[in-house]
Amino acid sequence: MYQLTRGVLALMIGFIISIIFGVILVPLLKKLKAKQSLSSYLFKNHKEKEGTPTMGGLIFIIPTVVAITILLLWNKIEFSSNLFIVLFVFLAYGLLGFIDDFLIIKRKNNVGLTEFQKLAGQILIALTFFFIYMKSGAEPIVEVYTLGIEINLGWFYGIFLLFMLVASSNAVNITDGLDGLAGGLSLIAFLTFALISANSPAITGTGDIAVFCFVLVGCLLGFLAFNSRPAKVFMGDTGSLALGATMATIAIITKHELTFIIVAGVFIFETLVCLIQIGSMMFLHKKVFLMTPFHHHLEKLGWKERDIVITFWCIGLVLSMAAIVFGVWY
Repeated sequence: MYQLTRGVLALMIGFIISIIFGVILVPLLKKLKAKQSLSSYLFKNHKEKEGTPTMGGLIFIIPTVVAITILLLWNKIEFSSNLFIVLFVFLAYGLLGFIDDFLIIKRKNNVGLTEFQKLAGQILIALTFFFIYMKSGAEPIVEVYTLGIEINLGWFYGIFLLFMLVASSNAVNITDGLDGLAGGLSLIAFLTFALISANSPAITGTGDIAVFCFVLVGCLLGFLAFNSRPAKVFMGDTGSLALGATMATIAIITKHELTFIIVAGVFIFETLVCLIQIGSMMFLHKKVFLMTPFHHHLEKLGWKERDIVITFWCIGLVLSMAAIVFGVWY
């Protein structure tokens, strides 16, 4: 009951701060002309979105840090090495995305960091995470408690962690294409990991990571007040890279890497669709889908944006419920 009360308090604080911050930030971004430039391929269907401010990820990144600081000073949570790792990844990937968004705004086109620069930054942060995580006493082991499986990956563990962080950050980035889509799915995912973390007492600091997740859920709820259709602001790479990498980090720390595949099922599916399309174009010289990611394929088929978003949210919710049963209860 105490853990639930802490979670509700954390969620409430995160929501209030993010709403207040959003009310201040959105008009400021408009004034600074921090506008989103749309691809010409999307302009016809999303013409009304041209000029919508980006960098909206700040609405949940900064309030999350503020809320965690308040809870630390209030002695409601303890500062552990695992909480430090989560905050480091959250802020580092957020900063990388912020640089990319800033360059896009400055150049007034969709050209920010090059793909190589962005990937290099993601890998560097992931390697730093691996170094800090192993120094904190972690072992190169992947465990599946439900199935009683324990696999020692040895030196390959570093590559595995690097792949999880980079792939997850890009997966959320790919999914961020419709109003409220990535934000809503991330809210569901972090709520799931809040419950999973709260039920992983054998691992040091997971109770405080659960509180972090509840804070972020509250902040994402506040963000959705500005990002749901019609969106007043987009999260940009600032938000999507931070969310994806942090999601993977929490799955790694709580030893629920396999559960992560279920929780992030929609993000992974969207990414696989893009890879299939690229492979088909390269080797068969034809498209499998009308357009990628898959949510744009559905738009081409005549689906309304709101229907796509709600359908994906429902799928994400069902997958998350299955993940909780698999990762905690079963």
